[in-house]
Amino acid sequence: MTLLAVRGLHAGYGQGDVLQGIDLEVAPGGVTSVLGANGAGKTTFLRAICGLVKRTGEIHFAGRRIDTLATEDIARLGIAHVPDGRGTFTSLTVEENLRLGAYVRRDPGVPRDMAQMYEYFPRLFERRTQQAGTLSGGEQQMLAISRALMSRPKLLVLDEPSFGLAPLVTQEIFRIMRNINETEKLAILIVEQNAQLALELSNHACVIETGSVVAQGTPDFLRTDEALRRAYLGY
Repeated sequence: MTLLAVRGLHAGYGQGDVLQGIDLEVAPGGVTSVLGANGAGKTTFLRAICGLVKRTGEIHFAGRRIDTLATEDIARLGIAHVPDGRGTFTSLTVEENLRLGAYVRRDPGVPRDMAQMYEYFPRLFERRTQQAGTLSGGEQQMLAISRALMSRPKLLVLDEPSFGLAPLVTQEIFRIMRNINETEKLAILIVEQNAQLALELSNHACVIETGSVVAQGTPDFLRTDEALRRAYLGY
């Protein structure tokens, strides 16, 4: 069974395509990492799924074709995107940011889910009345993830969640994401420069080079191929 299926995806920003026919699947409740060097097309891949760049090819999500839909319609179907740079509303408080994450919901479970976010990320509870712009980088990343989770997505799309963060903060965030995946069975698609951390979180991974998938499989498969590991995984 497949939650997200990408077939022959081409995408870019101007006259040329950055992505050159990407094929990838994400299983329900699975974690798929997308690895590769800077400029390989990883961020463009996530943006194409979310309808933020021009694209051709087919994208199916939860049994429905979505590559013709607008970004807001894709979000309503259950794909939550945490972009690089976090993208919190800096002039709003932590709690206001979380409430904005649930703006498409009409069910009575929002207060319960907000309490759950504070349980996952206790620092956010301590700072719930602070403006987001006054938080540390790690706290802003926690807020960005929590705000995305407040929409109750089926798929969480993360772009470089460790960027600019101290190693201990990064490890904490990845530990919490593992817990969320295991307890909530939430599918995750993650782009990450820290290949080792990403593979520890994932059950499937792919490597992109110059807009094309050059390898994919289980984390163990990628780790045991020494040439692949040295060339693309950086360790």
